[in-house]
Amino acid sequence: MSTARNKRESDTGRGNINSVQLEGLALMKIIKHCHEEGAGNTEVAQGVLLGLVVDEKLEITNCFPFPRHADDVDEEDYQLEMMRHLRKVNVDHLSVGWYQSTQLGNFITTQLLDSQFSYQTSIEESVVLIYDPIKTARGFLSMKAYRLTPEAISTVQERDYTPEALKKMRLGFETLFQEIKLVIKNSHLVNTLLCELYEMMPGSEGKQFLDLGTMSTLDRQLRCLMEYVDDLSQEANKFNNFQRQNAKQLQDKHKFMQKRAAENAQRQSRGEPPLPEEDVSKQFKPIAPLPRLDAMITSGQISNYCKQISQFCSQSLGKLYVAKALQDKK
Repeated sequence: MSTARNKRESDTGRGNINSVQLEGLALMKIIKHCHEEGAGNTEVAQGVLLGLVVDEKLEITNCFPFPRHADDVDEEDYQLEMMRHLRKVNVDHLSVGWYQSTQLGNFITTQLLDSQFSYQTSIEESVVLIYDPIKTARGFLSMKAYRLTPEAISTVQERDYTPEALKKMRLGFETLFQEIKLVIKNSHLVNTLLCELYEMMPGSEGKQFLDLGTMSTLDRQLRCLMEYVDDLSQEANKFNNFQRQNAKQLQDKHKFMQKRAAENAQRQSRGEPPLPEEDVSKQFKPIAPLPRLDAMITSGQISNYCKQISQFCSQSLGKLYVAKALQDKK
């Protein structure tokens, strides 16, 4: 199976994905699963994406969820069994990534990084879809597709997150994940059905999306942002302590070498042999470099929160201006 997949990847050049086309049926399955799994709790819903690659476009046509609270079920065996059953009924069964729910855009974590790295190194075309049910409930469908950049894959592969390694790879929180253009597509029959359902919908439906009260959502986003800013401040303090320790060690090393040179000069003036030179690195053991992965992920999450707050405020201002114009006409 892996040999055939590797042959497919080498034949079509699957690593270069410019856009993701998501079928409406797969989208509804993801939304249904995330709302059922996350109802009344903060658990993360996850599942497998199925589809195929056409040129430089990844088409996602189906999906299925991971088993929930099933400790005795092996996830890999479960996925293979599900794909085997889908193949029997002539449904797209090739894995092309995974999806995950999030709460107010809080998804940039080390777990996501390691999971996407595992998917993308085994299946080159893999993407991760991030769905936010809270934002969707306020009238804005929040579904985004991400992939790891080549620099991020190389860095995670080496497991070297020191400042020198990140600087060498030119990797920062801006270049950790790459957002892929996402397009939702429905068949003509589904579009016809949606038109009929829209005509059957009561006139009162959808009015909740015109709610002008935005303080609750904005307050939660700002509180989450403050927590991550505190975490980043702690990471900055750790790095500053490391820099001070490193500078103090260099200063002590310089003083030791000056003292040894002065002692040797005095001994030479008295006609005595100089002291044997000792290895300075043994006298002063180098301080282990501080990994910067947590700080980089925290910075990426802060940047994501800032973008979401800016977009949310812009949309809220648009609502307010529309409401003001309607009120003026009255």
